[in-house]
Amino acid sequence: MSRSIWKGPFLDNSLFKNLLTNKNKKIWSRRSIISAGMIGTNVLIYNGKLFKRLLITREHVGFKFGTFASTRTYVSKAKILKSIKKNK
Repeated sequence: MSRSIWKGPFLDNSLFKNLLTNKNKKIWSRRSIISAGMIGTNVLIYNGKLFKRLLITREHVGFKFGTFASTRTYVSKAKILKSIKKNK
């Protein structure tokens, strides 16, 4: 379900203060939406383990920060099978 239009885009209060004051823009709020005022800035998005760097461009506006910092790591089936054979 999408957010109601009358509410407007979600931007965490701590994130808003951080963007106005800090040079190092570390973001923990992955649910916040990227606004047009952030274009051209570098931000560090926390994915639960480490920070991922993102340069915000015009194409990123309207998306959430979480879409650009994946929390999952892909492990191919070949690597899994290889590790199983190695342990036997």
